[in-house]
Amino acid sequence: MTEPQHRELLGLSNEQLAELVESFAQAPYRLRQLLDGLYRQRWPRLDQFTTLPVSFRRQLADAGYAVGLPAIEKKFVSSDGTVRYLFAFSDCQSVETVWMPDGDGGEAGDGSDSGDEELAEISLGGVILSEASKGSAVEGSLSSTSPVRRHPERGSASNRVEGPALSGNRRLATGNLSRTRATLCVSSQVGCAVDCKFCMTALLGLHRNLASGEIVGQVLAVLNDQQVEIDRDRINLVFMGQGEPFLNYDNFMQAVRMLVTEAGIPASRMTVSTSGIVPRIADFGAEEIRPKLAVSLNASNEALRTAVMPITKKWTIEKLLAALRDFPLRNRERLTFEYVLLGGLNDSPSHARELVDLIRGLRAKVNLIALNPGPEIPFSMPEPDRVLAFQTVLTNAGIPTFLRRPRGRDIYAACGQLKHTTELVSLQKPQ
Repeated sequence: MTEPQHRELLGLSNEQLAELVESFAQAPYRLRQLLDGLYRQRWPRLDQFTTLPVSFRRQLADAGYAVGLPAIEKKFVSSDGTVRYLFAFSDCQSVETVWMPDGDGGEAGDGSDSGDEELAEISLGGVILSEASKGSAVEGSLSSTSPVRRHPERGSASNRVEGPALSGNRRLATGNLSRTRATLCVSSQVGCAVDCKFCMTALLGLHRNLASGEIVGQVLAVLNDQQVEIDRDRINLVFMGQGEPFLNYDNFMQAVRMLVTEAGIPASRMTVSTSGIVPRIADFGAEEIRPKLAVSLNASNEALRTAVMPITKKWTIEKLLAALRDFPLRNRERLTFEYVLLGGLNDSPSHARELVDLIRGLRAKVNLIALNPGPEIPFSMPEPDRVLAFQTVLTNAGIPTFLRRPRGRDIYAACGQLKHTTELVSLQKPQ
């Protein structure tokens, strides 16, 4: 597996950028101006860095350096406002990133400020369960186009937009201002090697890791396209796109540090999901700057989890839970267990009772995810009454349990659907 060669500024550490500034005989304060242009102003081209001398910009360009924002190859817009971005890199590889206006309820109850905000906006008897009772994908393929919004200063390429026109991000009143609330789902690898049997990304296999700048670049490019102002808008990041972040640990953590320290996105508004790479859980717990931790569990016993997540053969549920019991949670923080409900396979009340016994004693919450269907996925969506019964068992046992709202199913943007799909086909309703 060949790693790409980069001369891109995004993702370089502060120390590396400082060395670059020094190598061109620039004053030390140019480092701060360079960082501001990269991460706060989010300028995509060196000629926009007007705080830097023209001579320095020319030196960087002549040496082959570029900002390194990925190109938006295509956008698909869902009927619910979700946007799936297909990003292209210089080696012709691509990944997907998903913008979800209003989020999907995934952080509710995790003990963070952003989780408290979601919890305040979500009613278990209202929004969450009504979504479960719908239980169907949006019919029809999307082929219409609409224009891309442009940021007057940062600019964006003329990209084709597949799907109905975006109805606009939700705006929250804040005094005389209004702000966007949204969640951004970020990829860490091109494809994935974990081979979860219910996930379309697994069908791609693993092509390569993303460099830290490629991870950061997804975030900055979407924030530009959505005209986000970090100091005004309420943006959450979830590292739950293509790939297993803990199998690209160093690049993932470098990206997190740059997004926190330079882009100004608090780590408390970030969540990373792992399939259970046990050795990295301890490493992650020791990080000074880290997102919240979510674990993709998806089964209530060893045999069932091995069948749907073959990685269990290497790191058993017992080893995984032992690592999680040692994980140093912060004040009020809860672990999140993600559980994809597969119709007739892992969604019975008896499975729910097994799950209660598995995670008993952990300071945790559970996010239930009704399977998002797709071609070549050999499972069915769960019946709504089974979803409700499963959730009831957990909540009656005192475990905070939420159903993640499906976002962007009609454009293959929902959890488990990211597979570079460009031809949209109708998804069948459950029988």
